[in-house]
Amino acid sequence: MERPRHQGMAKNTYMRWRLPLVCLLWEVAMIVLFGVFVRFGPEADAHWEEEKREMNLTSDIENDFYFRYPSFQDVHVMIFVGFGFLMMFLKRYGFGAVGFNFLLAAFGIQWALLMQGWFHSFKNGKILIGVENLINADFCVGSVCIAFGAILGKTSPIQLLVMTLFQVTLFAVNEYILLNLLHVKDAGGSMTIHTFGAYFGLTVTRILYRPNLEQSKDKQGSVYHSDLFAMVGTLYLWMYWPSFNSAISEHGDAQHRAAINTYCSLAACVLTTMAFSSMLQKKGKLDMVHIQNATLAGGVAVGTSAEMMLTPYGSLIVGFICGIVSTVGYVYLTPFLESRLHIQDTCGIHNLHAMPGLIGGIVGAITAAAATEDVYGKEGFIKAFDFTGVYQTRTPSVQGGFQAAGIVVSLLMAFAGGALVGAILKLPIWGDPAAENCFEDDVYWEVPEDEESDAYHMHNPDKPASP
Repeated sequence: MERPRHQGMAKNTYMRWRLPLVCLLWEVAMIVLFGVFVRFGPEADAHWEEEKREMNLTSDIENDFYFRYPSFQDVHVMIFVGFGFLMMFLKRYGFGAVGFNFLLAAFGIQWALLMQGWFHSFKNGKILIGVENLINADFCVGSVCIAFGAILGKTSPIQLLVMTLFQVTLFAVNEYILLNLLHVKDAGGSMTIHTFGAYFGLTVTRILYRPNLEQSKDKQGSVYHSDLFAMVGTLYLWMYWPSFNSAISEHGDAQHRAAINTYCSLAACVLTTMAFSSMLQKKGKLDMVHIQNATLAGGVAVGTSAEMMLTPYGSLIVGFICGIVSTVGYVYLTPFLESRLHIQDTCGIHNLHAMPGLIGGIVGAITAAAATEDVYGKEGFIKAFDFTGVYQTRTPSVQGGFQAAGIVVSLLMAFAGGALVGAILKLPIWGDPAAENCFEDDVYWEVPEDEESDAYHMHNPDKPASP
């Protein structure tokens, strides 16, 4: 029997055997690897009572679960609801946006627990996991969701799974280099999550450049209800971003400070985004694309310095600047990147994550280099930058230099990794859609028959339009 193809397509997008095979084989591999390597950490293990006695703890409330789980819940919602809904702006790609985000995140967190576990919590041949590992796995997958935004609507689910496999691996390596070898501070991931994830995704989409994507130009826009769904994602992300930036900070002042800095930066970013969105439009009207995305840039840019003594007014300044930079990027840089550099960035991640991530890394380097014991106090200074052990002689200026080096390493990893993965995804074996069928749900999804079905099934001769 002939396999179904979309009208005018030169590519086979038939997934009946390919997608189940990849999903099932990879999940079996996860089960085997978890069985061999993964065990509960001390605070999740049934030996917790003995652990309490050894640590002179008197109450279960001292278990890290009770400190970290509220933040974990917020971060988890951001990954699965926030990012998923934010990408639902495309008029005919709502299922693909939220559904494929769900798929890659569910696979990614499993692979991240393994990769990050081997680097950070591998003891006596086992990976010991607790609630902090779950948060870090979500962070890792966050970078994949960011990269997904650049290639949204132009790839098959198998391509997304392959990208997730490689990107999680590279993320774990980059994170290890920055946090363990360079000893940089990056609480909210401006460098490890946003800079790496965005430039990785931009490199992949450049390698996968489609010269005939103009054939799908009419489907790259939004409609009223799709923009409303995307705005729901924005609000979830905006509300929970203080939890994101403070989730793995040290208990006490560092976590408190990270939440306040993020809160202030996000608030300032909204006003400058609104101002410039209106200012840059000839009729002075607000553009929903700017409001959905640029309003979040302040959270990205304060990530590295969130734990530092950036001060509330410093956070406001960072948010103020990023609202402007991100909005200007959507108006001027996105068209330039597509027309001149052939970077087809579906969601505009260059403006929301890449540039604000770089700004965040720079702000972190400057803030670290300017740190003094007068500002932090002697004990607070040592605790804030973990100047203990082999790092006890490190000075603020040297720390600032290593923070700057972290930006460079993240960029190099992103460009090299993105080029490699892009080349792999370009192979004609993954079932990606033809240019004329990009941004269409019905290539990979069963779309319900309703009053709007004409719009979805216009390219599928097997599904009659509704009368």
